Amino acid sequence: MLQGSSVDNSGPSFTPLVVLELASDAKEETIAWLMGRIKDQQQNGGAELLVEQLGPGVSTQEKYNPNIFLVGASWQRLLSGAEDLGLFKEFSDGSMRAFTCANKLNFKEFKGDGDSFLSMAECQYIIKHELDTLRAKDETHVPGYTQTKLYPGKSIVRRLQSKGILIQMFPLHEKEALKRLSFSWYKKVKLSLQPLDDIKHYYGEGQALYFGFLEYFTFALVPLALIGVPYYLFDLDDYDRYVIYAVFNLVWCTVILELWKRFSASLAYRWGTLSRKKAFEEPRPGFHGVLGFNPVTGREEPLYPNTKRQLRVYLVSLPFVLLCLYLSFCVMMIYFLMEGWALSVHDEEPTFWTGILLFIPSIIYAVVIEIMNLIYRYAAEFLTEWENHRLESSYQNHLVLKVLVFNFFNCFASLFYIAFVMQDMVLLRQSLATLLITSQILNQFMEAFLPYWLQRRRNKKMIHKVRKIRTLEGKELPLTEQVRLEAHMSTYLGTFDDYLELFLLFGYVSLFSCVYPLAAVLVVLNNITEVYSDAFKMCHVFKRPFSDPAADIGVWQLAFETMSVIAVVTNCALIGMSPQVKTYFLDSETQLILWTVAVEHVLLAFKFILTFVIPDVPKHIQIKLARLEFESLEALKKKKMLEASEFSKNVQ
Repeated sequence: MLQGSSVDNSGPSFTPLVVLELASDAKEETIAWLMGRIKDQQQNGGAELLVEQLGPGVSTQEKYNPNIFLVGASWQRLLSGAEDLGLFKEFSDGSMRAFTCANKLNFKEFKGDGDSFLSMAECQYIIKHELDTLRAKDETHVPGYTQTKLYPGKSIVRRLQSKGILIQMFPLHEKEALKRLSFSWYKKVKLSLQPLDDIKHYYGEGQALYFGFLEYFTFALVPLALIGVPYYLFDLDDYDRYVIYAVFNLVWCTVILELWKRFSASLAYRWGTLSRKKAFEEPRPGFHGVLGFNPVTGREEPLYPNTKRQLRVYLVSLPFVLLCLYLSFCVMMIYFLMEGWALSVHDEEPTFWTGILLFIPSIIYAVVIEIMNLIYRYAAEFLTEWENHRLESSYQNHLVLKVLVFNFFNCFASLFYIAFVMQDMVLLRQSLATLLITSQILNQFMEAFLPYWLQRRRNKKMIHKVRKIRTLEGKELPLTEQVRLEAHMSTYLGTFDDYLELFLLFGYVSLFSCVYPLAAVLVVLNNITEVYSDAFKMCHVFKRPFSDPAADIGVWQLAFETMSVIAVVTNCALIGMSPQVKTYFLDSETQLILWTVAVEHVLLAFKFILTFVIPDVPKHIQIKLARLEFESLEALKKKKMLEASEFSKNVQ
């Protein structure tokens, strides 16, 4: 892993930042063409980057891929790339502003040549952007591959990736920086918060926001857990008193989400992504269609009729999702049959073993749910890919929607059935506890132990080789062996599964924790282990991901807010079913329903009022953003006035 984090590329040697691995059988003509385009000047349509081919390393006896290349850039090229991307950095007056080379000396951290001004993650992100935007000019096909067509404006790297010519592209780790981050993140026992700024500096804003949300969610659960423990210990069979807990739950799930938006806005402003303009989205690598002209950019690219895509969504994807929900419903009914059988066996002859038998159906059902979720996830990815969405954001939104609908139904349908059809609160508590505990055990196994075990098996030969090399050459791992070792590490697939897990845990706590108050305690314990297991995987199991300059948690914010609305309805219904509440409406069940609906609407109104009362962005940040916008407008006016005066002088 690389020494240091500074980049000094003024000379012929450079610090390698990004690795490109092409197929071992890639044509020499293709490699020469790609390397030429990467090195060529920008005015000629190149990326103006530096490239070196990775050598064979110390041992040449083992089979290796010779087509691995290291990509870097001169320092001036990185600075111009930062300006092109509009990276925000701290200005001399303390505000966050878009970086420009003309004003580089006015930025707070720019000292000397500015060789420590950009973090390694930012440098790697700049190089990725330059490679992604490397476009075909007059080529009709990839040299050496006549069947792989190209046309003007097509992203070369994306095309090579979609055809399997470019196997992978990943940023390199930094040994010393990673060692420091590992120590402050998970290696030392501490009660302090996570080093979010260090995580952002090394992995980027997207990763830092996920870990920030995980930490925030964990601390937000503490009041619910502290209240839940005495409820669980002293009122085990008294469901009437859980009315107070349910009301507290309603307020809690609304307030924490609103406060999170303020907290994330503060983080995003400090990191310079809050007011950063979103870059124009390029077509996905897998997007295909008839060649035409983009009406916005004027470039040639595939065009696919939106009507055809909508037909695929509504005539194929939607029926498939409904079929999966029906199958999930059938599995749920089988679970209730098993539950009834176990209960009848226990009632006939109550023993210790029949008591254990009562929990077996719930455990089996929890395992089946996890398996169904996994199978459905692959099917959802295949369908969403088949729908042929042009943009990555559209692809992600459709995938998230499919996965969330199925996971929500699969995980919570049985609990809704028990609560509102069977109205068996004892079984509801037992099922919730079993589902929650079993899913957490399975998740910890799948996310912590299994990836580590698989990675150890995969790298067993490589680790022996590394030890041999260190014995021969000293303690430091040579660059060639480091690159090949990282190339065999697992690829990090993003925060999708992590946010999905937190979404389901939030559902367990906000929907039904009033009947099982210990749920919040279990989720807190799960989140603590999640922080350490995720941190370990990021540092030692996965390749380093490219930085993701996010300003918030995206579509997941809407997903959590939707869950909180459902929680209001669920908790109001549970309150209405409480025997303590029913005593006030002995004469008319209709009145009870009407009062429950009325209270639910009042609470929903209160929830939506809170969203307006609590600003998403803190006041002091709003003032800074408004001041920056005002200064930009004033500067634009002065520029126009100067241009007008120059024009009048020239006319005279």
